[in-house]
Amino acid sequence: MKSIGRPPAFPYKGATLYADALPVHELAEIYGTPLYIYSLSALRERFRVFDQAFQKLPHTVCYAVKANANVHLLGDLAKLGAGFDIVSGGELERVRKASKPALARTVFSGVGKTADEMDAAMKADILMFNVEGEGELKLLAARAVANKVKTPIAMRVNPDVFARTHPYISTGLRDHKFGVSIKDAARLYAFAAEQKWLAPVGVSVHIGSQITDVQPFAAALKRVGQLVKELRASGRNIQYVDAGGGLGIGYKDADAVRIDFTKHAAEYARAITSALRGLDVHLLLEPGRALIAPCGVLLTRVLYVKQNGRKRFVIVDAGMNDLIRPALYSAHHGIIAAKKPKSGRTAIYDVVGPVCETGDFFARDRRLPEAEENDLLCILDTGAYGMSLSSNYNSRGRAAEVLVHGNAVMLARKRETIQDQMRNELR
Repeated sequence: MKSIGRPPAFPYKGATLYADALPVHELAEIYGTPLYIYSLSALRERFRVFDQAFQKLPHTVCYAVKANANVHLLGDLAKLGAGFDIVSGGELERVRKASKPALARTVFSGVGKTADEMDAAMKADILMFNVEGEGELKLLAARAVANKVKTPIAMRVNPDVFARTHPYISTGLRDHKFGVSIKDAARLYAFAAEQKWLAPVGVSVHIGSQITDVQPFAAALKRVGQLVKELRASGRNIQYVDAGGGLGIGYKDADAVRIDFTKHAAEYARAITSALRGLDVHLLLEPGRALIAPCGVLLTRVLYVKQNGRKRFVIVDAGMNDLIRPALYSAHHGIIAAKKPKSGRTAIYDVVGPVCETGDFFARDRRLPEAEENDLLCILDTGAYGMSLSSNYNSRGRAAEVLVHGNAVMLARKRETIQDQMRNELR
């Protein structure tokens, strides 16, 4: 199999940056900025690489909808055989719109499921609920009785494994809000087995996000594998292990070169499958960022270049409402020019947006090609948690989204207007 690192979806041809076979400056002329651009060819290739890494074990790749919920992307993944990991009733409806058959390959995670969401998912006949607490388990049992729907479940167990990632996206320690203690699992599975309309058929785990070292996954799945053996010994018919997601990518240029996706996916697969060897389970996987993040960019136009004291600022038309990760996590995103300047000169800039917050930035003290007003800049690796975390802060409309495949382009989401924002406000 061809080895891939950063998807070759946004190459330079001469001094011009392309999205697949289309110059990005032409997309800006047609659709305006800020603009999210996604490469379908890159997404399809990364899905195939990830899926094939687990080919020796029965499995389903359940894409994490929260990473990027655009229904066109979901529909494209469904055609490749993907299932979905959802965390809300809204995401359930997005999967339904994208592909009704994919509902049968959908798992419902999340710590705050409501009765209405449970009812909707039961009626949609999803694959399984990942239950995150005793109170939720009891409510789910009651809703299954009310709906008279045999409801497959897995308990999300907390393996107390430390994942080296940002504390906001670490989820596998005992003091986190997610899951139940692995020590309480036997009791909760016994309760579930006593419920006429519940079917405890799986064990679920998820230790966090943006994890590039595969060893924490191996440690977590080793504990899950032992739990599966104990549950089966007590008569539980465990058929599924949901390994969650969390595989990270290289956001910095050096990491993007170092983290070759084909090799990384293979290492990840070995870490997980070795821990489950001999268990005869169907493995569920919930990648999000690992699939979609490098397949998307945020295209933004330079409004002004200014200097305050020793600081030089590039002020662009995208803001933290469009991409909040740098402000929220101090996350790094590569930034490149849509057209390389002929001079070849560079300068140190803070790249900032127009939002009325000092935290509205995309880069600080970053060396970039010398910028001028009306230049276009491309913020890399924004396919995940870009649009899905966007907002209307400062009454700014959300960006448009386009999908490219070769020399074809499709508008996947219109630019939001102020009329769109105020439509549901009553006066």
